[in-house]
Amino acid sequence: MKTYKLKLFWFWLLPMLVCAEFVHWQGDYALAHRLARKTGKPLLVLVTRTHDANTSVILYHTFTDQSYVQTINTKTVPVIVYADKRASYPVEMYYTTRFPTLFIVDAKQELFLHAPLYSHQITPKRLNSIIF
Repeated sequence: MKTYKLKLFWFWLLPMLVCAEFVHWQGDYALAHRLARKTGKPLLVLVTRTHDANTSVILYHTFTDQSYVQTINTKTVPVIVYADKRASYPVEMYYTTRFPTLFIVDAKQELFLHAPLYSHQITPKRLNSIIF
């Protein structure tokens, strides 16, 4: 009986996962910055720490299967950077003590296009209202 329920669960869940739309995060800031400069798109920079529970919740609820996900993927270059890793990104530009923090930046002029959004402010409603 348990095997049947497990198969039924996967039969129900698999189509949802396949059809779900996700933000296509870059993991390398330098590469994302070059791509943004080349394409003229703004950077969408999410600064977080590894194993941050808040970030996991936000990534799931705000950056998965929302009406603006396709817009994010086509009109921005999204990049996720980890403050507690040795990855290279301009810490002085994206300095924060609150995690996660979301920055929207003009890559060519390195100017913020919107005030940073902190943790509880990164919601579908808020992001949908500022996505261009």
